[in-house]
Amino acid sequence: MRNPIKDGSEYFGPYSSPRIMHIVLDLVKQLYPIRNCNYVLSEKNIEASKFKVCLEYQIGNCRGACEGLESESEYMESIRSIKNILRGNLGEVKNHLKEQMLKASNAMKFEQAAVFKNKLEALQSFQSKTMVVSHTIHNVDVFTISTSQQFAFVNYLKIANGMIIQTQTIEYRKVLDETDAEILELAIVEMRERYESTATEVIIPINIEILDDTLKFTVPKAGDKLKLLEISMANLLHFKKEKLEQYDKTDPELRINRLMNQMQQDLKLKVQPRYIECFDNSNIQGNFPVSACVVFKDGKPSKKDYRIFNVKTVVGPDDFATMHEVISRRYKRLLEENDQLPDLVIIDGGKGQLSVSIDAMKEVGVYGKFAVIGIAKRLEELYYPEDPLPLYIDKKSETLKIIQQLRDEAHRFGITQHRNRRSKGSLGTELTQIKGIGSETSKLLLKEFKSVKNLKSQTFETIESFIGKAKAKIVFDYFQEQN
Repeated sequence: MRNPIKDGSEYFGPYSSPRIMHIVLDLVKQLYPIRNCNYVLSEKNIEASKFKVCLEYQIGNCRGACEGLESESEYMESIRSIKNILRGNLGEVKNHLKEQMLKASNAMKFEQAAVFKNKLEALQSFQSKTMVVSHTIHNVDVFTISTSQQFAFVNYLKIANGMIIQTQTIEYRKVLDETDAEILELAIVEMRERYESTATEVIIPINIEILDDTLKFTVPKAGDKLKLLEISMANLLHFKKEKLEQYDKTDPELRINRLMNQMQQDLKLKVQPRYIECFDNSNIQGNFPVSACVVFKDGKPSKKDYRIFNVKTVVGPDDFATMHEVISRRYKRLLEENDQLPDLVIIDGGKGQLSVSIDAMKEVGVYGKFAVIGIAKRLEELYYPEDPLPLYIDKKSETLKIIQQLRDEAHRFGITQHRNRRSKGSLGTELTQIKGIGSETSKLLLKEFKSVKNLKSQTFETIESFIGKAKAKIVFDYFQEQN
């Protein structure tokens, strides 16, 4: 690993600093547009329509109080919020925005709720960079780290007089299998030298082995120091997310490798899950049961490889027996045709379906040739063979998002095929019950009209054009008698 290849720097000081005041004023203008005219906005003048909105209103810098588009109470509420921001009382402003967002949402004014949500996020972003964090912490350095297979990101906060006065996130390209501790040690030395830090305490998330009698290294468990770590990590993850998204756009193969490595790590797999199959059953009271197999390759759907299985040996609604049959048929055929086996198989249904799937794989002779996991009804619970305890994955992780897409796609595909089969089965059954209409005629009508509803709406002449006058009269009269 060499020196950082890129870094992102931002400098902040207390509110008295001209630079930070510029940031504060930009935030205030974004959150609470205030009029800059000197009109006398009395109720009498507004009711008499004495004033008209100007360009400032049109470009969003004013809310149009001169025409009564903003009430006096709303205007004064904005003034109070601005004062709280300037005083550093951000908590009150955040609570007010949350209340307004929920109020708008409950009233089903979703666009208005989205406006308050965006304001809240802007305030939180500002707070993470400039807030007063403590009245007792005076001169410390804070470092956090987050890594991927190829990159490491380190965030640095400089705290003076209880405020964040400097922050920088730096990126390293990993060459060897460096540990987080090794990278963090290098970053601390480099950053402190670069910014000539005189802090005697360094707050870090993990223990490291820098031997320096003049420095105190602290790994906090609670309190203001832990809060500093959380702020640093929030800045770090935001920077990391933007960088990785940028790399994903410029180098799709890099994104695939990163995603596959992340999934391999999260799911504790021996190989990258480049080829994944997911199974889901679909039936209503055991009628027309089908099982869907969807395929993802390199984290994306491969629809040409999707398969649907019409269940043959199971009578009644039995998910376990259905899964056993489908798994057996799928992998027996792959072996017979010498096709590629997946890297990972996902069974939708939890421990029960997973157990019968394992039995089927053992009977066919593929068990152990690829990884298998089961998904419980609560999607964050993943089960592994012969392990009674579930694995929980971060709900915000990309790995879980891919698993969600797999299960949703399997469910969608299965339901669609089940609906089609049910529709065809219902139509065929009803038509063959009509005296004088055989299976071949039923198949022809099924092929042309898809459903009973469509067939009922056809004219006699249309039906006649497909099956002839005699049979058309039988079918047409049958549906006429039902009306």
